[in-house]
Amino acid sequence: MKIRGLRWWILGLIVLVTIINYLDRNTLGIMWQTIVRDLGLVDPNLPEEEYKALSKQMFANINMCFMVAYGLSQLLSGRLYDKIGTRKGFTFSVLLWGLADALTSIASGFKSICGFRSALGLGVAGPWPGAVKSNAEWFPQKQRTLAQGLFNAGASTGAILAPILIVLICSAVGWKWTFVIIGCLGLLWIIPWLIINKKGPAEHPWITPEEQKFIADGKTAAPQGEGLGWGRLLADKRSYAVIFGRFFMDPIWWMFVTWLPIYLFDVYGYDVKNIGMTAWVPYVGAALGSIAGGWLPGRLISSGRSVNFSRKLSIITGGCITLPALVYVAFVDDPVVAVMCMAVILFGFQFTMNNIQTLASDFHSGKSVGSLSGLGGAAATLGTILSICFVPMLTAGGNWTPFFIMGACLVPMSIICIFVFCGNIKQQA
Repeated sequence: MKIRGLRWWILGLIVLVTIINYLDRNTLGIMWQTIVRDLGLVDPNLPEEEYKALSKQMFANINMCFMVAYGLSQLLSGRLYDKIGTRKGFTFSVLLWGLADALTSIASGFKSICGFRSALGLGVAGPWPGAVKSNAEWFPQKQRTLAQGLFNAGASTGAILAPILIVLICSAVGWKWTFVIIGCLGLLWIIPWLIINKKGPAEHPWITPEEQKFIADGKTAAPQGEGLGWGRLLADKRSYAVIFGRFFMDPIWWMFVTWLPIYLFDVYGYDVKNIGMTAWVPYVGAALGSIAGGWLPGRLISSGRSVNFSRKLSIITGGCITLPALVYVAFVDDPVVAVMCMAVILFGFQFTMNNIQTLASDFHSGKSVGSLSGLGGAAATLGTILSICFVPMLTAGGNWTPFFIMGACLVPMSIICIFVFCGNIKQQA
């Protein structure tokens, strides 16, 4: 049996599990106010401002545990996926995060929530270096940014669906069963993944000769040995374009993924239902930015432009969209205008991020791609952890303007680092 466009089926499954990934990681934030009340994590008799401050600090501490585990996993998952391959790597990650989210249903207090969210962080980080590696294996260079864009659109789609589905499920069966139901989705996904993703493109029994040749012809010939270790990658100046580029840029995404429900509650007094009706809007912009940011460089490369020109123009374009929107939203006091501005911010962010993430497969091939992606992901997580430390202090008293200004400062820092370190972008053997 032969399947035309098999690489798109593989990518489609990765996009699907990325949607599930974002459902799992958003469960706690969306249901946080309900969980705080039901488990008595904060004394409800406290004055309102003190109650909000304690709830926000506790949420920050839990997310700190999640992000530490997430960063460690980004670092190790890249090496793991390089060692065992994407087929086994995705299976391991999904098993871990699905079970962790489902088991959060039995959490009884702050410590147990931290434990389960840490396990979740270890699992949900894996697909990021895994997807970059899979795209490098299954797609020629001119299509990789589009593939990465569709992958990131999956994350945005999951973030769009999360507040809607989680609120509906929570309203019907309560927060405990919501964790169980969402956690089991990934476990079901493993079945088609193992059936369809049998081998790589060079050996897969279902791939057509035409597609196999198309993929091979779009790659620079490169040895497929053990790949470069962390030491050699860190000795390469270009690696720091990925590492510092993501260190400064990624916290912008997490500012919204982690804090948007808390922002809507803190500033506008939104409850779980209102959050469910509103919090999905910014991620529509993110999904569109993922696709547009993947399409543009592919179009430029196909029209004869160099990879170097195409990547850098796309990175600058996304930054020029993100930066002014972050400054503007800092001074908005209308919730509708605020969430629309956030859609613009995340459009620009994903436009840029697709191209930063693809740099790893532009610089290397084979078993070095996942490792460099993992280093970039670990740096991104470190930047996010540092930003989380500042959020409760920056938003004290319900003033979120410094929060958005912090994000605006990160954009030029990321782009400057990329231009300083990356040099002339082209795939290397």
